[in-house]
Amino acid sequence: MDVTPASAGPVDLPAPKLGPLARLAPQPMKVVLNWGRRYSLWVFNFGLACCAIEFIAASMARHDFIRLGVIPFAPGPRQADLMIVSGTVTDKMAPAVKRLYEQMPEPKYVISFGACSNCGGPYWDSYSVTKGVDQIIPVDVYVPGCPPRPEALLQGILKLQEKIARESLGERYAAPASTAALQSGLVKPPVADSGEGTK
Repeated sequence: MDVTPASAGPVDLPAPKLGPLARLAPQPMKVVLNWGRRYSLWVFNFGLACCAIEFIAASMARHDFIRLGVIPFAPGPRQADLMIVSGTVTDKMAPAVKRLYEQMPEPKYVISFGACSNCGGPYWDSYSVTKGVDQIIPVDVYVPGCPPRPEALLQGILKLQEKIARESLGERYAAPASTAALQSGLVKPPVADSGEGTK
């Protein structure tokens, strides 16, 4: 096992592996795969504050985002395709957000819902608030507002579906260097044991 000392800087995570069908599929098949991903998004709601109530309103009968192919309330992160972070992300909660994002299978998407999730909102200058969830995980769509209306979330979902429809998984996962930019100080790599203490 390759162990890098903590002083060596950010550690590159292994690049997500694509299955042979995703790499070798002809273009018409990629269109079908993207269509399937686009209209079967299982949502893992990470509701942290008042914006979570608007997410719940968007999933109820009046707005009914199930008609868009979005299934709310996945059993857990391992069954989810889409994480919607709604509310104030505090520095204490940031490691949990990152850990649950890492448990989601590829391909995975994130919607940042509301001003607090986007940039810290009215609490941006607080000592305990993360200045946006994009400081710890990659975000695909930002939905502005304080709190945003359910219609804004529906628009964000449509924008995400448009992005999924035109994406190429080969291009999405081609650059393993992009994971180094997401390394934060939340999780430190293990320190190499020099063996001086054992004889």
